[in-house]
Amino acid sequence: MIKSMTGYGKAEIILQDKKVSVEIKSLNSKNNDTNIKLPYAYRGKELEIRQIINEKLQRGKIDVNIFYELNAGITPASINKELVKSYFLQLKQINEELGVNSHENLMDIVMRLPDTIKVEKNEFEESEWLKIKDILTLAIVQVDSFRMQEGKALEKDMLANVETILKGLSEIDKFENVRIAKIREKLNVQLQELKIKDLDKNRFEQELIYYLEKMDVSEEKVRLTNHCNYFHETIRNEENAGKKLGFILQEMGREINTLGSKASDSEMQKIVVGMKDDLEKIKEQILNIL
Repeated sequence: MIKSMTGYGKAEIILQDKKVSVEIKSLNSKNNDTNIKLPYAYRGKELEIRQIINEKLQRGKIDVNIFYELNAGITPASINKELVKSYFLQLKQINEELGVNSHENLMDIVMRLPDTIKVEKNEFEESEWLKIKDILTLAIVQVDSFRMQEGKALEKDMLANVETILKGLSEIDKFENVRIAKIREKLNVQLQELKIKDLDKNRFEQELIYYLEKMDVSEEKVRLTNHCNYFHETIRNEENAGKKLGFILQEMGREINTLGSKASDSEMQKIVVGMKDDLEKIKEQILNIL
């Protein structure tokens, strides 16, 4: 079963002093392009988070955002009361020594001085990290589930387009014998117009057969059918087969192009154009396959 590279997952947990959220978004990319945004307190876990993401989600443009909201009544900073008092008394004493009677603006001055606000340490216990890792795993599971659902839809569309290519291939058979007959007749007419005397008809027939063999598309039809069947088998039975499916599409494209160059028939060329259109649709969809 194939998976899309498009996915989304979000999980949350309520801790003693905060609510932590993990949000993961994934889009298609040729390689693993993981971007992680973390609060400062969790920066030390970035490598571990990246390793988990790379192992589970493997490929895609992946954005991981971990953030928290403090519970009501909890603040990460507090006023350094003793220092503020000390600043205030010192400034008040300076005012009195200078004969300044007003102390109205002293608090504004004091609160702009260094270290009047104490910022709580951005540290957390290992037990907290284990809980956060649990919701990270849960968000990854949601992304993977999303990818599987998207993959089913893509698989259905791609296989439908492959079936359309095979249907076009079967329609070519109706024009194959007629096409060869037309080419033979056209060459005979052109030869008669040249009015060549002493024509070796046996030699001409040999050359004609050789030329018509060059125009034969039997091998291309067999190879294209095999490639289509292999595409079907791979998409059904292999995981993370996006790149492999891309290689199979390249081979399908080669055979379709050769069919078009050998066609020499307007009806066959119309069918080939339709097959190319279906192939391009699959190529667009394969870009989002893991």
